[in-house]
Amino acid sequence: MKRETQNILLILLGGALLKITINGDYLRYVKPAQQPWIIAGGAVMVALGAVAIVRDLLAARAAAVVSGDVHAHDHDTRSAWLLMVPVLAVFLVAPPALGADSVTRTEARAPQSASASNAAAFPPLPAGDVVPLEVNEFVSRAGWDSSGSLNGRTVRLSGFVVHNEGNTMLARMVIGCCAADAFPITVRMVGEDVAGFGNDTWLEVTGTVVPGTAVRENSYMPDLTLKSVRQVPAPKDPYEY
Repeated sequence: MKRETQNILLILLGGALLKITINGDYLRYVKPAQQPWIIAGGAVMVALGAVAIVRDLLAARAAAVVSGDVHAHDHDTRSAWLLMVPVLAVFLVAPPALGADSVTRTEARAPQSASASNAAAFPPLPAGDVVPLEVNEFVSRAGWDSSGSLNGRTVRLSGFVVHNEGNTMLARMVIGCCAADAFPITVRMVGEDVAGFGNDTWLEVTGTVVPGTAVRENSYMPDLTLKSVRQVPAPKDPYEY
């Protein structure tokens, strides 16, 4: 690969990093705290590539003037740029966030916030008829809160639909650092006909936990008796942390 092509690839990769940071697509890959590092990395790549291109063009131009072969170098440079057309499609088109397929292919784990002890202390839930919770917290409380703080409380959850082994689940992917370490947290939805919603459809649901359903044998997947179901757009940040 010519130096011109290498330098242009460096600029494209840096530009792609800056682009996904600006439009928010970086949240499909890493947690929000990584944003400054992505911006810094993209800016450094673009700067290094631009400096190298300018330096090489000036050096090649000077050499071409001495040899009298200015047009030959211009032709080679244009060819190098044309090689970047397919690369643009690869670097600048962001794939979707992890979804239902990842849930069915990834081994479920206990929630990150779960304690090894059933006597784990959870703060009291806020007052109100409907309590908004992350799916991760809901599953943690259902499986590990021995005080039964969820019992009889109506909660609001949002996530995407997953159909697997006859169950219709509400799921979120939880990441510690980036999408590479993501694992699923799931809730089995019961009491309403939600089978008609396709995989990866985002829902906002309200309901109450069925006590005692989040156990080790089912990977701490509690049952949620639904009270309402509403389809919603996918959020900009699809993961929980």
